[in-house]
Amino acid sequence: MAQADGRPQPGAGQPYVFKLVLLGSGSVGKSSLALRYVKNDFKSILPTVGCAFFTKVVELGDTSLKFEIWDTAGQEKYHSVCHLYFRGANAALLVYDITSKDSFRKAQQWLKDLEREFLPGEVVVMLVGNKTDLSEEREVTFEEGKEFAESQSLLFMETSARLNHQVTEAFSAIARELLQRAERKEDQTRRGGARLALNQGPTGRAKCCSR
Repeated sequence: MAQADGRPQPGAGQPYVFKLVLLGSGSVGKSSLALRYVKNDFKSILPTVGCAFFTKVVELGDTSLKFEIWDTAGQEKYHSVCHLYFRGANAALLVYDITSKDSFRKAQQWLKDLEREFLPGEVVVMLVGNKTDLSEEREVTFEEGKEFAESQSLLFMETSARLNHQVTEAFSAIARELLQRAERKEDQTRRGGARLALNQGPTGRAKCCSR
């Protein structure tokens, strides 16, 4: 299970568990993205109060992982408490509305909030430009989003929760990156354990050099 520090620790036959938070200003479509991904549904949703919670098990090849998805409120009055929800997160979706330049700027502010809570590279972050179905009203170009994401070493994708365009692909990209990180960490732990075993004497004490 995901521990307080967000580390995935699967048991025998159990999936990895990762905490994923959705961040962004109000009305950018965070809840719609979560609902489309988890239930393949789309409908008008009232603004989130505090935080909503979803889960989804994902199969990647022979490996299973479980997303615990925390959908935070985007209204300004909840901003000061939202950091309580993304503590211990393994990944974050920074969502903005491509028809709102202001929401793009606020997504950048959410990134700064994350950086105050986590070390660089500690969390997988994807910048998501939502509502591509409203491209005629676009205020933020694809290039603007991509350039900012690259400058901050973020994953990037544009989506439409309404049309179910690249929603699954966005979450799957995060899942793959999280799984690769977990497997690298496990491999490093195994190799570290093997080195420790080589340095142990027959009685379990560390070998020392003869004088």
